[in-house]
Amino acid sequence: MLALRLTRSAHPAVQLRRLLVAAASAATGFLLLSALGHALAHPEASPASLLRLAWCTVPLSATVHLALAVARTDPGTRPRPGLAAIGLGPARLMAVSATTTALSTLLGSLLALLFFLHLRGDLTGMPFDGAAADFLAADRPLPLPAALTLLSLVPVTASVSVALMLRPRDAFLAAQAAPRLFGGFGSFGRQETRERFGTYGRSGARPAGGAREAGSGEDTPTQPSAPVNGTEHTPAPLPDPPPLNPTALPWGAALLAAGLAVEGYASRTTTAAPLPLPTGLPTAPTAVLLGWTLTALGLALAGPGLTHLCGRLLQAARPGALRLLAGRGLMEEASRIGRPLGVVCAVASGAYTMAALYDPADPSSGPLTTLGATVVAGCTIATLLTAAVEARQARAATTAALLRLGAPTRTLRTAAAMRTGALLTLFVPLTAVVAELASLPLAR
Repeated sequence: MLALRLTRSAHPAVQLRRLLVAAASAATGFLLLSALGHALAHPEASPASLLRLAWCTVPLSATVHLALAVARTDPGTRPRPGLAAIGLGPARLMAVSATTTALSTLLGSLLALLFFLHLRGDLTGMPFDGAAADFLAADRPLPLPAALTLLSLVPVTASVSVALMLRPRDAFLAAQAAPRLFGGFGSFGRQETRERFGTYGRSGARPAGGAREAGSGEDTPTQPSAPVNGTEHTPAPLPDPPPLNPTALPWGAALLAAGLAVEGYASRTTTAAPLPLPTGLPTAPTAVLLGWTLTALGLALAGPGLTHLCGRLLQAARPGALRLLAGRGLMEEASRIGRPLGVVCAVASGAYTMAALYDPADPSSGPLTTLGATVVAGCTIATLLTAAVEARQARAATTAALLRLGAPTRTLRTAAAMRTGALLTLFVPLTAVVAELASLPLAR
């Protein structure tokens, strides 16, 4: 019930992000059901049906990635002062986040099932003059347990991933267990838990209100509070960004080079077993798919390091205040927006390859390939925009402090434009080079 109330009372922008998750879940669920329909319509071609189902893992991964980004930016499930005192600690809020994600994805799966049944003619008459009857197996009964199993993949995977991402830290679990381990000091354990996690919870931010850390000799800084309805209100802290791994950039570059090398080797091998790609694309050796996978992983892994590198390059060679502000901002946001930006580059390079090799006159091309590509591209772009919103929320206190110090609004906008330009200057040529090299094995 709490998850439903938080869902209903959310801001329209938050509701829009949840609707995007529901739409992506609906499209992915329809692709899964279409693979089931192909298996029912062509029982003799089970390997082809299994391959269609395997290709659905790509939009499934993109949908789960979007659900994770939306869950991180959901303000209704962030720890706030006093929530731990009424039983809403980080563990309970993590469960609320997972439940909210499950509700959004379940809505999408239900819409996918209704649309699938409508196209089959099970609810009303056969639409589109029966054009979808072939790949949906309209003349065969639909096995409901198999359909429900496929539709449950997106909600279960997304909710479990959100729960793992927002799980409480070990220190919180130890503090929660303190009242049970030390019965005589139960009230002290509860008070310590409330003081440590009621304010900053899983995010790791320092307590607001000038509270003093145990064992420290100085007052901790407080976040700027904004008046809400005439009262002072401390904003809820954002979850901590993933830590920036300094070895991620070399490993990402190594994976990227390995993927391109595997694709180049596959183009020279004539005896390799061909792998049917989605409709409209030619067959290719299995090693090409392995090379694409390594290339995508390399770009995603190297994204935070490349973003951090952009920030450092902006501050090189005697920078001024504007370049320092833009460069430090990029370095701070590298772990938040770097990985989604790397995933977008990987998807863009794949889209370039598909556009170069796609044959519209091929009779095997169909709408399912277009739907899958739209889901993957839309989810990755929406994830990047959601990460940008999260980064903007994270630097809201810094922006407010700069405005109080007299910084012009034009300066802040120019710094944001410099950050965007630096990222485009690095990532656009990198994506073009990777896409051109990745399309060479299939173009021959």
